[in-house]
Amino acid sequence: MHMDDEVPAEHKSTSEEYFDRTVEQAVVAAVLRAADPSRRKFLVGLGAAALAGLITEAFPLGKLKAFAADPVGKPEKKDVSIGFIPITCGTPIIMAEPLGFYKKHGLNASVKRAAGWAMIRDWAVNKEVDAAHMLTPMPLAMTLGAGSMPTPMYMPAVENINGQAITLHIKHKGVKTAADMKGFRFCVPFDFSMHNYLLRYFLAEGGVHPDKDVQIRIVPPPEMVANLKAGNVDGYLGPDPFNQRAVYENVGFLFMLSREIWDRHPCCAFTVTKDFATQYPNTFQAMWRAIVDATHYASNPAHRKEIAAAIAPTNYLNQPVIVLEQVLTGTYADGLGNIKKVPERIDFDPYPWHSMAVWILTQMKRWGHLKGDVNYKQVAEQVYLAAGCDRIEKELGYPTHNATSTKHTIMGRVFDPNQAEAYVKSFKIHSMV
Repeated sequence: MHMDDEVPAEHKSTSEEYFDRTVEQAVVAAVLRAADPSRRKFLVGLGAAALAGLITEAFPLGKLKAFAADPVGKPEKKDVSIGFIPITCGTPIIMAEPLGFYKKHGLNASVKRAAGWAMIRDWAVNKEVDAAHMLTPMPLAMTLGAGSMPTPMYMPAVENINGQAITLHIKHKGVKTAADMKGFRFCVPFDFSMHNYLLRYFLAEGGVHPDKDVQIRIVPPPEMVANLKAGNVDGYLGPDPFNQRAVYENVGFLFMLSREIWDRHPCCAFTVTKDFATQYPNTFQAMWRAIVDATHYASNPAHRKEIAAAIAPTNYLNQPVIVLEQVLTGTYADGLGNIKKVPERIDFDPYPWHSMAVWILTQMKRWGHLKGDVNYKQVAEQVYLAAGCDRIEKELGYPTHNATSTKHTIMGRVFDPNQAEAYVKSFKIHSMV
């Protein structure tokens, strides 16, 4: 219904009439509470109907009713573009186009494929896209000006949790521990990535210094398998489908799923610049709702084969459906002759825990990506919009949360977000040693 439209009384249902009365009663009560005692006595003497009529003359009660019935305003711009990298981490953002989630929430959205994360970052900064699929550390780094000019960012929703792996060249089948990897050449998709921080964490916990005992370089995800095949790298901690694609091409094997390092860790996310959210608040809210809705849809294992088929085409991931199904269903060949069944290999949960942001910031500090003092909690709350995500989840009928921070366990060690600086200082291996 248009906000200015009034439905004739004879066409209104009982529930609509009750709703209208409730709004009117709430406004009348608010006016009476605000009036001084003598004026309140006069207003009460008018009677409820006359008072409501008087208020309507001075206040757009019809618009208030319409807003209360449908609090989501119409998008200021319906035609929006969203940048993405062709990986399964961005599944909700990508599938929301062919499966109709953007359209469901009032948008005519198109997803735009980028070659790498630096391109995605530049698109967002230069406003070449309206929103972007990013790695969860990126909006933190961009807001703080780490690796680029400071650009205030919002991260309204996580896309995927888990869904990464350490993939090694098939010649390294004998490798059992991090210590066996000394001297290896690795690649990760970006400096400010969960892939980089999880790989570094895994190596350091095994006594291997990631800056001294191995080499780690940046390679865009679509180029990882080719680099493995050419022998340019010994392995990578990368996003799917490129772990499974290495198995598919008989060039690599899955040494370890990232969930074995940190189960339910965040990886990728939906992001917008603060400028966009401020300039187009209704459009931003519509995109947010579409993404949260699509992410919950993707979390249902019963939908995974449908999703694999939807995102496989050339304009999206450009991958064999069988490769995507192995990733999304968790029934897969590991490259060592085994068929594994790990339903939690990848999952989808939009809630952007502040504690996830705090952990990422501790690793940025640990490895020299951030200098000086860091107000971990403040930055987390500024960038990761947990409360807003919970509000949208509630509106859409999904489960909500009782807190914005929690403790996480990484390789058997509990991380307390309230002890962030002590956590940073507790590591024996870091950028300074």
